[in-house]
Formats: sequence, C-alpha cells, structure tokens
Amino acid sequence: MQDKETMSYEEHLDEVTTQITERFGTSDEAAIAMVMRAQAEDYFSGHDDDPSICTLERAGHDARFVFKKYGKKG
Repeated sequence: MQDKETMSYEEHLDEVTTQITERFGTSDEAAIAMVMRAQAEDYFSGHDDDPSICTLERAGHDARFVFKKYGKKG
C-alpha cells in the first residue's frame, strides 16, 4: 500500500495497532488497549468523519501519538 492510498476506518485502526506493536515492542493486547483508549476519548473521530486521512503515513503519526499518550497508562 502506498502512503497516499486511503484505508477504511477499521483498516486504519488495525494499522495503527500493528505499528505500535512493531515500533515500540508492545504486545498485541497492550497496543489494542491503547488504541481503544484513544478511540474512547474521540481521538479517531475525525478519521471516521473524513476517511481520506486514513493513510499509511497518518497511521505512523497516529501510532507515535497514541503510544506516547496512552502507552504510559496501566
């Protein structure tokens, strides 16, 4: 997939989760929990409203943000 190709909202969340596990060495369960916390706090609401921002490049940005903000919580 090229950086500018868009994904569905669900594919984007999956990619963010995958990137968190690959980049930061977390377990799948921990990465899923981080993404779910971010989603619960509406971090991804803009992605759902505008699927054109659901790109591989944006997934990398989102993975870094979600890990930084939600990776420290238990």
